[in-house]
Amino acid sequence: MTSTRDNAPPTPPPPSPPSAASAPSATRRGSVFERLAGFSYRHRWSAVLLWIVVVVAATGASTAVGSAYHNDFSLPGTDSQTARTVLERHGSAQATDATLQIVVKDERGVNEKTVHARVQGLLDTVEGLPGVRDVRSPYEERAAVSGNGTVGYATVTLDDAAENTDRAEVTKIIDTVRAAQGDGLTAAVGGDAARGAEEGGGGAAEGAGMLGALVILVFLFGSLVAASLPVVTALFAVGSSIGLIALASHLADVADFTPPIMMLVGLGVGIDYALLIFSRHRAELLHGAEPERAARAALDAAGRTVFFAGCTVIIALMGLVVLGLGSLQGVALAVALTVLVTMAASLTLLPALLGIFGRRIQRQVTKRAEKATRPEGARWRTWATAVQKRPWAALLVSVAALGALAAPALDMRLGFADAGNDAPTTSSRQAYDLLAEGFGPGFNGPLIVVADGSGTGGGAAVGDGGAGGGERAGQALRQALENTDGIAAATAPIPTKDAAVSTVIAFPESAPQAEATSELVDRLRTEILPPVERATGAELLVGGPTAATEDFATTVSDRMPLFVAIVVGLSALLLLLVFRSVLIPVKAALLNLLSIGAAIGVITLVFQHGWFGVQPGPIEAFIPVMIFAIVFGLSMDYEVFLLSRIHEEWERTGDPQGAVREGLAATGKVITAAAAIMIVVFSAFVLSPDRMLQQFGLGLAVAILLDAVVIRCLIVPAVMQLLGRRAWWLPAPLARILPKVQLERG
Repeated sequence: MTSTRDNAPPTPPPPSPPSAASAPSATRRGSVFERLAGFSYRHRWSAVLLWIVVVVAATGASTAVGSAYHNDFSLPGTDSQTARTVLERHGSAQATDATLQIVVKDERGVNEKTVHARVQGLLDTVEGLPGVRDVRSPYEERAAVSGNGTVGYATVTLDDAAENTDRAEVTKIIDTVRAAQGDGLTAAVGGDAARGAEEGGGGAAEGAGMLGALVILVFLFGSLVAASLPVVTALFAVGSSIGLIALASHLADVADFTPPIMMLVGLGVGIDYALLIFSRHRAELLHGAEPERAARAALDAAGRTVFFAGCTVIIALMGLVVLGLGSLQGVALAVALTVLVTMAASLTLLPALLGIFGRRIQRQVTKRAEKATRPEGARWRTWATAVQKRPWAALLVSVAALGALAAPALDMRLGFADAGNDAPTTSSRQAYDLLAEGFGPGFNGPLIVVADGSGTGGGAAVGDGGAGGGERAGQALRQALENTDGIAAATAPIPTKDAAVSTVIAFPESAPQAEATSELVDRLRTEILPPVERATGAELLVGGPTAATEDFATTVSDRMPLFVAIVVGLSALLLLLVFRSVLIPVKAALLNLLSIGAAIGVITLVFQHGWFGVQPGPIEAFIPVMIFAIVFGLSMDYEVFLLSRIHEEWERTGDPQGAVREGLAATGKVITAAAAIMIVVFSAFVLSPDRMLQQFGLGLAVAILLDAVVIRCLIVPAVMQLLGRRAWWLPAPLARILPKVQLERG
């Protein structure tokens, strides 16, 4: 800010020319953004060629080296992670081996002679397939056949660990099992490896989002050439990021679901940033600037906003690092890298494209302006005036509506989708349903309870410790589990190679995602197992995927307040520096929290409570923090874009009400278009077959919709009207120590 008086409106300066673009460039050196735009504009073909080289090099290198995506949701210090570590240390197959279940059903009974022959023949065929180490038939273990004899399952052990299974090999197993069905026999393949092999990516979501964005841009600018520039800029940025992230996966834990999330964010942010700059370029052309001066002025103004907004998104994503949630940190770094590359493309590639198509765009802009019947921003000026007449009504109704949408988030249950949430046509879902039918719903989410009698865990040794200690503790453990309400059955203790540790697999009566199962895990750890530990001296640990999900969800919930405090605090500090106001950052933080809470509430209604026919289930544990980080940063785009124009008018006229009207008139159309594009891109991912992407896409789309329509069009004008001059208040002592950060052009 250039004003030195923060407690009173500045004296309006003498009238200035309509656009800074008309000032001779020789009179001042220009900002770094203006110089960058001028360089890219003059060397436009070199800039485009450089970006082509970057995309080709990143794609080529990632293709040659391959990716190393790895899902690491380990949580050191939790029971489930400690249980896994103990099993790995003592050589237990339950710790590392990837397994599948081949589930069969026949109303004649799986032990009927002809059915037995068909099932055994199928299993013999599967045992000879690539990647299969061992097949344990249901006829080798009595417990593998249901009580009524119609359902049975075989356990297939694969060669590689669970995270390294070959999808093609698992797909071959699924196809082989499907081909064996018929004549009364139903067969399906279950297990995490089977789910992974059947998972779909974004599908046509990216293409649908891009097409929708292009249509909006054509309506906005009335030209296919002008509309294509933001899309092309986003494609270059996303294309570069895909290769770079694949390479980065060799250096850090990056989850395998990162690429679709990265494309989702990259496309939305890329088009959004390019649109903000291009819209300012168009406005400069309408004021009579030549194409190069318009490009320089656009980067000098909107480029600053893009840079600030991009930094805010990156800061918000870096806040995820403090959660310490394994590969989620890699996801945050990957998306932050995508935003960084997108920001770089907007500041360098877009000016080059404006240089190539500058004259054509100038003719189209001029031609369309001549046909316009109303002044630019007239409708938004009228809207702002209407809101300012009834600020309390606009504020209270809007806040009440957002609060109502946010209320369901208070009842949100975190977890991870399992095969029960898959499409009914998938083999993994069919196996899930067959196992639940034959053995009970809890069979799909067993608890792996570990008895560590080695003396290296938390308890003392059992008896003489060492060999045999774990098995003796396991017998006492099994007895306690069988007498526990909520547990349908428990296996005999399974010893490790050195017999120092044993494992009892307990099957809950309730489904893996049921609240009763969550309560059972907590009750085992706090009430049931401690007395057994004291009696045996062994350390007892509840592990397995179901318990690990509970630990992950609990950890996210516990660390969420720190994460929110860091992100909100740093973002508010940036706004304080930029706008030199105490109330502006507070307002922005509260409104962003309200819109994000409403978006998470909508996700809860749809995916947890099953609105619109969606399969009910928990919210993916990392979705709320990812949505918070990304949306909080993206919301700052519109906040800064709108407030910077309001502040320009405030600095120029000293009229707070008029500044709000003119700021909304200048930015309303662009903010609405940018939000519409992001909503279309994000909503397209609701069409994805992947439940995680559906939740992510819906959450982002709803958050942006509420932010652009309710926050920017209703609440912000109302609040700014009520605050008046106080909106720009800054205590004198604070004003003296804060550095001056200039966002608008000086």
